Amino acid sequence: MNSETSHGATGPTDSAGATGAGEAPVAAPRRLPATAECSSEATAARLARLRLDGHAVDHLAGIALDLDPAQLAGSIEGHIGYARVPIGVAGPLKVQGVQASGDFFVPFATSEGTLVASFQHAFNAMNRSGGVRTAVTDERVGRAPCFEFADLPTAAAFVGEVHRLRAQLEEAVRSTSRFCRLREVHPAVIGNTVYVMLEFVTGDAAGQNMVTAGAQAVCECLLANAAQKPLTWLVESALSGDKRATAMAFRGARGRNASAEIVLSAKVLRGYWRADPSAMVRCWQQAVAGMAQSGATGLQGNAANAVAALFIACGQDVACVCEASTALTRVELTRDGNVYLSVTLPNLIVGTVGGGTYLPTAQECLAMLGCRGTGNAAKFAEIIAAVVLAGELSVVGAMAGGAFAGAHASGGRKALGTAAI
Repeated sequence: MNSETSHGATGPTDSAGATGAGEAPVAAPRRLPATAECSSEATAARLARLRLDGHAVDHLAGIALDLDPAQLAGSIEGHIGYARVPIGVAGPLKVQGVQASGDFFVPFATSEGTLVASFQHAFNAMNRSGGVRTAVTDERVGRAPCFEFADLPTAAAFVGEVHRLRAQLEEAVRSTSRFCRLREVHPAVIGNTVYVMLEFVTGDAAGQNMVTAGAQAVCECLLANAAQKPLTWLVESALSGDKRATAMAFRGARGRNASAEIVLSAKVLRGYWRADPSAMVRCWQQAVAGMAQSGATGLQGNAANAVAALFIACGQDVACVCEASTALTRVELTRDGNVYLSVTLPNLIVGTVGGGTYLPTAQECLAMLGCRGTGNAAKFAEIIAAVVLAGELSVVGAMAGGAFAGAHASGGRKALGTAAI
């Protein structure tokens, strides 16, 4: 079976359920053990359940050999070892998306107590409500060079050259990569300086380095062919929003623009959070007013929790959590008294090839989601949006039901005494 297996998938106990070479087989449970169960037996049972579905988890389990350090060239300098961040799994989560469709076990790399448990709780409620609908609606990655001229008339004339040379700029970008393509060019004059927002598509790679090379090629083409010669220029002016939380991407996308939505009934909300729809909506309205006072970019509860945990697990550029968690969450009453929840993440800089996706644990986590390799970046983005929505539901439900502090106190590190380890 693959990552899109059904909730109740099960089978005979055999070597697929073993915890590692030479160890006795462990019976794979029909469902995962409770997230709060921390024991060697529970860990073995989870691994057995994942193996039963056909997932390779030896690197995640720590029984496979590490990479030869020579294979890390280009990814790390001064290598001495690895930071071992615990990875938990929650699921299945039912997703009904344009690209992602099925039931997924989700890996979370985190040391925050209660995080995986809170997502599992939300997954259960969402599955009971029919699952999450998802879609990726846009894709682009920007770089924004700037060019300084002697005066405003020269800068204004340069804008015309940018448009005139568009075909040559596209060809220059094409020469740098098999996948990177120049999609849009938006010049803007600020006094004697022209800022040029370049929008690229990057295939299934996150594409940060790819678009830098493309932007460099664009700049060199302009310098060689435009009639106006700049006094100074930069390949990146910081306008693009790279690794910064900005409102720029709400105009379109930076990476992939992914959305997820679900409708939950009053019965489900009361059963899982002891909160009624009006309490959920009121809680979110008060939170939005609080975020507005703080000057937040975007309006979301805790998108960074899901994004960071998935980014670390799946070999993404973790610094991009800053921009990727810039999101818009909606919590509204429907006409029939249910609650509509949605989240839109316009800054999902993610890839299923390139970057850190080649690392063994990242390969296993991406494969667990059915997202390893080419053709899967949009699917991966949809799954992230679905998981972020689960986190938003969890935090709003806990706040509305008055369980937020209690859940952290009972399940967090301090309650379990791990500070003494």
